[in-house]
Amino acid sequence: MRFGVAVFPGSNCDYDTYYVIEEILNKPVKFLHWEDRKIDVDCVVIPGGFSFGDYLRPGALASKTPLAEAIYDFAQKGGLV
Repeated sequence: MRFGVAVFPGSNCDYDTYYVIEEILNKPVKFLHWEDRKIDVDCVVIPGGFSFGDYLRPGALASKTPLAEAIYDFAQKGGLV
């Protein structure tokens, strides 16, 4: 199974999540950046923390990115998130 770790501006724990998947689980992993429009992995991991820092309505800001739209479409098609 190939994993992708979602990265939004100001997010945290993305490197920690990447490390656990690659080094502990020994699975292939890549970063999915906020401007990405295509999901080419089997499972998307959205790390904890505050996306877009501690700004007002961070979820609303992140939801308007190309990556968020791609993750939504991926999940609607049965992809693991």
